[in-house]
Amino acid sequence: MASAPTLEDLLRNCTRSALHLEMRDGYMRDDPLFLRWLSGQRDDPADQASWWSPWLQLIEETTTRGIDVRRARIISEPASEYIRFEHEITFRNIASGEQVRWLPRRQATDLALPGNDFWLIDGQHLLVHHFSGEGDFVDDEVTLAPQAVSLCASTFEAVWARAVPHQEFRLT
Repeated sequence: MASAPTLEDLLRNCTRSALHLEMRDGYMRDDPLFLRWLSGQRDDPADQASWWSPWLQLIEETTTRGIDVRRARIISEPASEYIRFEHEITFRNIASGEQVRWLPRRQATDLALPGNDFWLIDGQHLLVHHFSGEGDFVDDEVTLAPQAVSLCASTFEAVWARAVPHQEFRLT
């Protein structure tokens, strides 16, 4: 039995779009980047060599091929410390060619949201992220199930239509 493709595999083979929806107020709180930020260390956006990473390189390679890479974040307000961290380092995502928007959770009440964060690649490969209650990564699953793909595609576009572009969004 063949193993499921990884997110990196899916992005490398992507031909049109890569959509990512995040809905948690905190992730992997032992992430060294987050801990560094908590200690007061900040990245200088002008010093790209100090913060560029293999992940950002992959996204840049993907967007350079003309792939539409969009990330939407649904967040609680006032924002958690982790979301403040994410907001501050989102310049990295933008530098790699990704588009990022933010939607306060209050504005998502009437949307049908899936139970998990996901990536939807080319409108057909749905990679679902599973996290523990503390925000630690557990695993991924890939599905082509039409009902799940359809729900996630329509959800993402509904969130995207309401969300505010990163450059205009201010945390409360």
